[in-house]
Amino acid sequence: MMKKIYILLLLSFFGNTIFTSEVNVYTSRHYDSDDALYQEFTKETGIAVNIISGKGSALLQRIKSEGKNSPADIFFTVDAGNLWKVQKEGLFQSIKSNKVLSVVPENLRGPNDEWTAIAKRARVVFYNPQNVSEDLIKNLDYEDLANPNWKNKVVIRSSNNMYNQSLVASLIDNLGEAKTEIWAKKLVSNFARKPQGNDRSQIMAVANGEADLAVANSYYIGIMLSGSAGEEQLEAAKKVSMIFPNQSNRGAHINISGAGILKNSPNEDNANLFLEFLLSKRVQKYMVDKSYEYPIHGDVMPSKEIASFGVNFKTDQTSVKNFGELNPVAVRLMDRSGWK
Repeated sequence: MMKKIYILLLLSFFGNTIFTSEVNVYTSRHYDSDDALYQEFTKETGIAVNIISGKGSALLQRIKSEGKNSPADIFFTVDAGNLWKVQKEGLFQSIKSNKVLSVVPENLRGPNDEWTAIAKRARVVFYNPQNVSEDLIKNLDYEDLANPNWKNKVVIRSSNNMYNQSLVASLIDNLGEAKTEIWAKKLVSNFARKPQGNDRSQIMAVANGEADLAVANSYYIGIMLSGSAGEEQLEAAKKVSMIFPNQSNRGAHINISGAGILKNSPNEDNANLFLEFLLSKRVQKYMVDKSYEYPIHGDVMPSKEIASFGVNFKTDQTSVKNFGELNPVAVRLMDRSGWK
């Protein structure tokens, strides 16, 4: 019997630490820098972090198929719409950590506190100052993207992109479905090309003069300016500027990277500790310096690449949970508008 116990202890040995507990994280985030965070959490707590990585939809199906025997403790993903899908399946439990709930504003948490933002990202507009005057767009609203003045001058990803679906959901929440549908139809008529590529492709199109305005998430310009995406994208990023829409009214659209604790989590206490760790000021600073997102903490600065575009901008306070609730409405609306 003693020999078996000794073997089990040896199997759990990693580096100089013997792990007596663990937390299992299912994640669709694809940042190499996250791995260093997980190692730091283990170093600080002695809790081993086991990672299952994949696309959000595939991970959701895996959790569903595993059922009550799922080892998953944390689901970590991007966009509130994806978190809503998991909650709609009844797979989350309420977060019990008072530290987490005190750090994250209510509008950045899910219903019943079943998921929470870990970092923020703004969906903004990019332009090339060589082709577009700053005076012409400094007061730009999302609604203005439908203005005939921008005919054949706007690029944006396809309607099946969750980031765009959440943007449209936020417009529905603020303007109503009827006005948003009119906006979407006019926006489609302003497309410079059929939607194609990722957010960086939209920024590249503006840099190269293929369009005047691009809608994309803020953190992509940080990735490009860092040089990690290659020389071509670095040079393109240097040509463009970024503006935050709706600064004279509700503010720029904000979405999140976020996480929730699974209903059948076998390590619930460790999962709450893990979320507390991700939301600590020190870890927030490390994370946003590597991911180019915006921190949850107001006194933590974003990366220098992102901060160069301004940090004191007005943000839309619409609750991110609404993006999930209104997602089906947004998808149908985009389809009716001819947004491919």
